[in-house]
Amino acid sequence: MTPSSSASRVAVTGSGGLIGSALVRSLRAGGHEVVRLVRRTPRSADEAEWDPGSGRVDPAALRGCAAVVHLAGAGVGDRRWTDAYMREIRESRVRGTAAIAAAVAALDEPPRVLLCGSAIGYYGDTGDRAVDESGPAGNGFLPSVCLEWEAAAEPARAAGVRVAYARTGLVVAREGGAWGRLFPVFRAGLGGPLGSGRQYWSFIALHDEVAALRHILDTEALAGPVNLTAPEPVTNREVTAAMGRVLHRPAVLPVPAVALRLALGRFAGDVLASQRVVPSRLLETGFRFAFPTADSAIAAALGR
Repeated sequence: MTPSSSASRVAVTGSGGLIGSALVRSLRAGGHEVVRLVRRTPRSADEAEWDPGSGRVDPAALRGCAAVVHLAGAGVGDRRWTDAYMREIRESRVRGTAAIAAAVAALDEPPRVLLCGSAIGYYGDTGDRAVDESGPAGNGFLPSVCLEWEAAAEPARAAGVRVAYARTGLVVAREGGAWGRLFPVFRAGLGGPLGSGRQYWSFIALHDEVAALRHILDTEALAGPVNLTAPEPVTNREVTAAMGRVLHRPAVLPVPAVALRLALGRFAGDVLASQRVVPSRLLETGFRFAFPTADSAIAAALGR
């Protein structure tokens, strides 16, 4: 994309989600024109329709764009993981990315950058081992989804577009996402470690998530995978303690692994997995986190 000081046209999918809506606000505040790709009849001049299932994307929506940001996909934690919903998780990401990448590649003047959402689920369970973008893919459902998800953007890369994959960790926000569900529980004094509490959680404040996405857009050196996580992952037990400190509530009641499995089904395995992921490429390119610690990220989410 052009430098942040210059206004550009940017197309965004997933603009109604937690991250997408925050990114759209940030881009518009910076003077950029944003076109929101939606899966329904457009209701305003800044919207254009696309259909990830059929692969249809309105090419007029992408013309003149300096950047395309693709964040759409079924929420991993939105529903219990049935076979049908796991297919939806995979297909919504792979088909959607393939549609956007093909549309970008077909343009006479494609955008300078295609920034695709991805996730640290790529690495699987890393235990106590810290991994950065050079780490291999893990085993299991989410790593396999991430592999296909990122590979689906290949047509755009082959057409000469800079393609980056934002491998996002757990976003700390009050408005939604997995963390948004934790705040009411901890406010009620019912929060506690999940399972053993020793598993690492690689988090990022919503403010830093948006800033990192914009950093990727503006940094020509960033292509391929980029981890969007705070520089110091912490264990679930440490997260629990931080929530208790910031909210001034007790946070000592553990949630047994068996209870999580009963409540979440197959998704519980990923909640209990340990992912110690570090953002080497962001740090190497000069990105600075406003909220690098769990305490500061939680306080920021609460507007403090």
